[in-house]
Formats: sequence, C-alpha cells, structure tokens
Amino acid sequence: MLTQHLPVGFQFTSPGPTILEVSPISIRWYGLLIASAVLIGVTLCQYLASRRHVNPELMGDLVIWLVIGAIPAARLYYVAFQWQNYANDPASIIAIWKGGIAIHGAIIGGMLAAVIFAKINQVSFWLLADLVAPALILGQAIGRWGNFFNSEAFGGPTDLPWKLYISPPYRPLGYQDYQYFHPTFLYESIWNFLVFGLLLTLFFRDLQQKPPLKLGTIFLVYAIAYSSGRIWIEALRTDSLMLGPFRIAQLISLGGILLAMTGLLWLYVFQRHLPDVVKSDF
Repeated sequence: MLTQHLPVGFQFTSPGPTILEVSPISIRWYGLLIASAVLIGVTLCQYLASRRHVNPELMGDLVIWLVIGAIPAARLYYVAFQWQNYANDPASIIAIWKGGIAIHGAIIGGMLAAVIFAKINQVSFWLLADLVAPALILGQAIGRWGNFFNSEAFGGPTDLPWKLYISPPYRPLGYQDYQYFHPTFLYESIWNFLVFGLLLTLFFRDLQQKPPLKLGTIFLVYAIAYSSGRIWIEALRTDSLMLGPFRIAQLISLGGILLAMTGLLWLYVFQRHLPDVVKSDF
C-alpha cells in the first residue's frame, strides 16, 4: 500500500523492496532503479555527445567503464564506514541488491575509471565529465527512490504533511516510538532533478555560445550544486556515515564545493585550463 491518510497530507510508506519473488529469483526495486538509471544515462550521454560532435559510441564505452568503477567503489566506501555491520558476515559485502552504497564512493570510483578511459582513448577528461554530469545527476535523482522502497536513508521524526511512515522493523535505535519521518530521499531526488535542469540549461546555452563555457564548467557546477543540497539534506538524516562527530557526506560535499569553486576561479579569473590527461581543442 503506497499511501495512508491521503486527505490529511502526503503520508506514504514503502510497499517493500521486492517487485517479484519466485524462489530462488528475487527482483528488487533497488536493482531495477539502478539498471534504469544506467540505461537512461547511456542514452542521454550519447545524445549530448552527438550535439557536441563527439562519437556517441565513445560514450557508450565510457559508461561501461563508469559502471565497473563506480558500483564496487560505492559499495566498498559504504562498507568501510559500516564495517561493524559486516565484520562477522563478510559474505554480505557483495549483497549490493539489498542496498548500502554511497554516491560519493561511486563518484570517486567513476572519476578514476574516466581518467584511465580518457588517457587510453586520448580524449579530454573534462570533455567527458561535462557530457556525463547531466546523466549522472539524473541517475542520482532516479536512484534515490531505491531508498524509498528499501525504507532507508530517511530523516528524523516529523509531523509535516508529506511525512513518511516507517514500519517498526526499519526504525533506528532510539526512534521506535516514532511513526513518521522526513522523506530525505525525496528531498534529494527533487533537488537532483532541479540540478539536472540547471546543467541541461548550461549545456544548451553553451551550444548557442551564450556565452561559450570553458571545458569542465558543467561538471564543476554539478559538484557545487549537488554538494550544496547534500549538505543540508544530510543534516536531517538518522543513518549518516560518521567519522567521529562528523557526517562524512557533509565533509566530502564541503570539500567538493571548495575544489569546484577553486576550479571555476582557475578557469574564469585566472583564465587557465584545468589539468587534463591530453591537450584539447575544445
């Protein structure tokens, strides 16, 4: 049942993580959403590449590298900061279909894969990054709904009209007496869709030379815009990965903002090119 008490507001709850289960096969929403995000991302990357007169097949090959680099890195990043939950059951580390990946790990792994891919194919890393950024944030917007079906990544208790009902087995320790929580997955999904719109606007304005953007600009704007939203949304969550008293996602997001702002200053104030694996004519 997707909704409860709709006349009162947008109170809703997950129907569960599984779409279909025929033993021993189980089809989960989380996996379906990730697969959908990848397919949509490939299509969008190839379309954007064609508009920039870049071989679309190159982007199709790149996405394979990104998936290979991003998904294991996203899982390892998460496991590293939740090791106490996996130490006694290492086999569960590979159970990615049950959830438990971190987007910052995926971005780090994907960037490393993209650098290697760019070097091998002698193409600008920043050209690739600008083409991938809109698809990446769109994939993040879609993928966040996997958290909804898994009843995870929600915020603290709330009585707002759009509150999310969490059943007792999924409530964090100390919150067993609360029924409704902030749907932070929804906040981030909406934020990411807005960032997606911003990046597409920049991309198509750049095609019209109004004014022309320097290589790497779209990816740097992505880093600033996404990270800005993640900082305040993360503050609402009850399940943040922690480093002592600090929320890791907030630290990484803040670092990403500072690095991206430095990159924009380097491009537009100092009028210099970003370091790249090859020289580019763009």
